[in-house]
Amino acid sequence: MKKSLIALSFGTFGLGIAEFVMMGILPDVADGLGVSIPEAGHFIAAYALGVCFGAPMLVLLRTRPLKQILMLLVALMMAGNLCAAITPSYGMMLAARFISGLPHGAYFGVASIVADKLADKGKGSLAVAIMIAGMTFANLGGVPLGTFLSTFISWRLVFLLVVFWGFIVLHGIYHWVPQIAPLPDTGFKGQFRFFKHLAPWLILSATMLGNGGAFCFYSYINPMLVNIAGFKPEVISGLMVLAGVGMVIGNLLGGRLSDKYSPGRVAAVMQGMICVSLALLYFLSPNPFFAVLLTCFVTMGLFAVSSPQQISIIHYAPGGELLGAACVQMAFNLGNALGAYCGGLPIEAGMDYRYPAVVGIPFAFLGFWILFYFVKRYEWKKR
Repeated sequence: MKKSLIALSFGTFGLGIAEFVMMGILPDVADGLGVSIPEAGHFIAAYALGVCFGAPMLVLLRTRPLKQILMLLVALMMAGNLCAAITPSYGMMLAARFISGLPHGAYFGVASIVADKLADKGKGSLAVAIMIAGMTFANLGGVPLGTFLSTFISWRLVFLLVVFWGFIVLHGIYHWVPQIAPLPDTGFKGQFRFFKHLAPWLILSATMLGNGGAFCFYSYINPMLVNIAGFKPEVISGLMVLAGVGMVIGNLLGGRLSDKYSPGRVAAVMQGMICVSLALLYFLSPNPFFAVLLTCFVTMGLFAVSSPQQISIIHYAPGGELLGAACVQMAFNLGNALGAYCGGLPIEAGMDYRYPAVVGIPFAFLGFWILFYFVKRYEWKKR
């Protein structure tokens, strides 16, 4: 495996901890800042909104060398998480999470282009999957470690861990990622021309709705496992490891299958699996075995669609590849914010923690239907 791809995955590892650890430490952060769990769910949404505002920054940086942009974004990730570690209040945490999210989509956008350029012929989807793999390993090891540190020491230490990891990422990118010239400059307006076509809108809307459905459930995974499945809080970090295993498997599976078949078809099948798993969770989540199994299916599907969607937008965003690749993460995190908000509504209404999964079903189904239409309109024509 190329060291350059490993260095890129180091960055997504740090971003993965910063984004996903909030799901595992949500009750601790809520207690520490004196807010309810649904209110703490807004920290998830604040990060997602930061992603949405940060992704368009690439339009301003389009003439800079790609390696330089990557290092700037890692430095911003470190600054945001340092603020989160020392925040004294709810409002300051919202601001810190927003800052932490700013480099997320932009980093994925740049790193996707770099990974695709460094990939062997016919292995572009797999190279992007390797880059994304850092995020899945964050959920496999980093998020459970963060949950453990939060439970037994302090949730603030978790964000300091991300700051420390940022120095390792900077070192890896500086030494292992080669200098890559900026993409041809199509001008400010040229960056947005791909939005005139339907295909990018289908990819982005499917990403937002599909991931929104998954995050309706996943944003409240900790209290669901404790209050519905009956697990003790002390074992949640171990269960998050299992969820992380699902992500790792799904990510690598999605990358390999996309190079063999077509990205859209792979994404559609995996999105369908998420939809079915969410429906089954309502009925089977009181059973500890099925609660964990279906959680793993959801997380596997969540990342199995990631590299296919990322590589698809690059192919359908000529002249605006950087912005397009970043917009996938923007759509992903809009779905994240939508899911965190909508998933919390039944809880605020007094329903139990099975209902966030129910709320997610229509979103996941719409994501599946849009992907199916994308495949029928664009990919079947190429056969």
